[in-house]
Amino acid sequence: MAVTTQESTEYANIESTVPVVLNSPAEVHGNVKIAYFTCNQSGAGDATSSFALVRLPAGRVRLLAKSSSAYVNWTTASATIDLGWDAYTDFNGDTVAADVNGIDDGVSVESAGTINFGAALNATGGSKVFESKDGVLIRASSTDTAIADDDDLVGYLLYVAD
Repeated sequence: MAVTTQESTEYANIESTVPVVLNSPAEVHGNVKIAYFTCNQSGAGDATSSFALVRLPAGRVRLLAKSSSAYVNWTTASATIDLGWDAYTDFNGDTVAADVNGIDDGVSVESAGTINFGAALNATGGSKVFESKDGVLIRASSTDTAIADDDDLVGYLLYVAD
């Protein structure tokens, strides 16, 4: 076996490729933005109830899920949270299907506390790129249990947009 020196795709685009391939700001040197959300359940919600958290802007947006966080106080026994997105329209005008747990799937929130997002995105470093004409609505849901009156979900999502 030999020692190797390799380049990331993004580094090679600007340093080794002729002609130079410009990276999107969602990949290199973009500005991180924050979308804060505060949700308080008004009345009990059955299983599959959800909160619309934030709409990411139109364009190419990289959600930094692993760097995003929330305080969750859902008081129903065995409560779990899913984090995903509603259907949206991509750059070609095609509909991209909703994915209720595309960011997180069944994270235990049985006891109050802070969670970080992005477990379902480990293979992409905890991030997800969206390319949309009208933005993407990020949604939290409780697919297995009810959400009790006055339960809380408060936090933020970090993202990079061009």
